[in-house]
Amino acid sequence: MLEDLTTAALSSTSWPTAYPKGYAVVDVETTGLARDDRIISAAVYRLDARGEVEDHWYTMVNPERDPGPVWIHGLTSEALEGAPLFQDIAEEFTTRLEGRVLVAHNAVFDWQMIAREYARARREAPVRQRLCTIALSKELGLPLPNHKLESLAAHYGVVQRRAHHALDDARVLAEAFRPSLRAAAAGGVRLPLLECRPLTEWSDRPATPRIGQQAGYGGYRQTTWRPSRKRPACPYPNPGRYEPGGRLKQGMRVAFSGDTSTERELLEDRAADAGLHVATSLSRLTSLLVTNDPDSGTSKVVKARQFGTPILDEAAFGQLLADVEPASEG
Repeated sequence: MLEDLTTAALSSTSWPTAYPKGYAVVDVETTGLARDDRIISAAVYRLDARGEVEDHWYTMVNPERDPGPVWIHGLTSEALEGAPLFQDIAEEFTTRLEGRVLVAHNAVFDWQMIAREYARARREAPVRQRLCTIALSKELGLPLPNHKLESLAAHYGVVQRRAHHALDDARVLAEAFRPSLRAAAAGGVRLPLLECRPLTEWSDRPATPRIGQQAGYGGYRQTTWRPSRKRPACPYPNPGRYEPGGRLKQGMRVAFSGDTSTERELLEDRAADAGLHVATSLSRLTSLLVTNDPDSGTSKVVKARQFGTPILDEAAFGQLLADVEPASEG
């Protein structure tokens, strides 16, 4: 097996001293992808320096609002009613994260949700570095068909039992991360660690009802949460193309192509919430194409190459969404 060969290779070499001393593999389920969405469950697998599991922990969290896409995560309002609030589990969460590198699949999303919850609770998340397993799989050149967790799991023969359940997703990721970490160590690969800057204050925007929200309990249903693919027109003018290395700006036209690790409609919602124009097709006016497979032959990728449209992967796009530049006035 690949992991056995990697372990054998490491037996004759020293473990990289620059590698972290411990990891917290994290998965959170949320009410959605917008900046004001909330965590409804969280799981952490603590791993030692070589990726061996030390322990694990799971909790549901009462979001104090509608639970969002129940058909994805399976947590209803009734199930969450008696769950602790985030501020009630923040101390335990801290002990699980402290002094470790946060590891997640599309880590920028999990990190942003965690940082916001801590800020709401007037605390600071004890995380200074994160590692995205999508980025690590790219560094290793893994032959994956897409960047979904299920594909990474299948590559290493890890069986996924309950997709979109935080505890099982964290378990699957921990089991897939261990051989990835050992392959990186054996090959002298630099880990794609990124700095985390915790939020120190937070103010939620006034709550607004979502499309299809039901009165009282019942939450969202798959058939009513998005009754139409048509969104309100973007209120901002198109400022032009995205400049590589720069910031996204409200009004930019963003198109998506291919598989995404996050549900596509939720990712599009998050872009729209940030003030971007979600385009269903690609033209010379498109500011940016988001795809995890820039070498594919899809019509959007082909047109992006022809028009010189900038291309970003999902993880990089998610990071840019954290700081979108407001539209120019006037």
